[in-house]
Amino acid sequence: MSAEVQHTRQAGHQDTGSLAGSLDRAIRQWLPSLLIVVAILVAWEMYVRVFDVQTWLLPAPSDIGTALYNDAGLLWRHTRVTLSEIIVGFGLALASGVLLATAIGLSRTLERAIYPFVIASQTIPIIVIAPMLLIWVGYGLAPKVIVVALISFFPIVVNMVDGLKSVDRDMVNLMRTLGANRLQVFFKVQVPTSLPYLFSGMRVAIAVSVIGAVIGEWVGSSEGLGYLMIRSKPQFLTERVFAAIAILSVMGVGLFASIGIIERFAIPWWRAAKNSEL
Repeated sequence: MSAEVQHTRQAGHQDTGSLAGSLDRAIRQWLPSLLIVVAILVAWEMYVRVFDVQTWLLPAPSDIGTALYNDAGLLWRHTRVTLSEIIVGFGLALASGVLLATAIGLSRTLERAIYPFVIASQTIPIIVIAPMLLIWVGYGLAPKVIVVALISFFPIVVNMVDGLKSVDRDMVNLMRTLGANRLQVFFKVQVPTSLPYLFSGMRVAIAVSVIGAVIGEWVGSSEGLGYLMIRSKPQFLTERVFAAIAILSVMGVGLFASIGIIERFAIPWWRAAKNSEL
């Protein structure tokens, strides 16, 4: 009986130690960034107050905080619209990007035929295409989703294709020695190898998707944070514009972090391998 109690206590101590270690790592990871943000906000506030800068020209952080509080309902309504555009557009880019990268990875001929067009697609300014989308598909959610998908598509495809090409040749030769065919090698070796690259592309894509949603709303929209910023500037509600920017920044960081959390659960072996190398 005493042995069981001792074992239970040891397990409890291990859980507590693990939790404390995770908390310590989180503090060491985020504390420097938080301190920098606080320092910037304090310096910003002091500059505005000392030099008596007008709010319409450069609002102080306290004025932006007041706008976030007073316009909370308005900001939340437009935030939901922008967030939905980002999620749907990113999902479309992810699905189409993975499918295209898979097709390119399976066929060298398809890679030579399509990959140059994928790269060339990124040379077209999105700000030029966005107004045309309003004519082609009309107002509503669709043009903004397409803009987000277009701007998010490239990093997903390129990173996954690079991952498919980075496979260990010794592993491929071993699989072929064991009698694996082309598809078995692809899905059992190349695809798992490409997943860390895919998640790297997803992190880049989810960050730029916020920009895509705002561009789409600037060009033509009746709701969303981009639309709210456009409407607020002529009214000299600069603090509201900065409040929208703050929300977009937090949204981008949160979405970026969410990809990291998904990666941790989707490919835990990759994190374990990286930690073992340190």
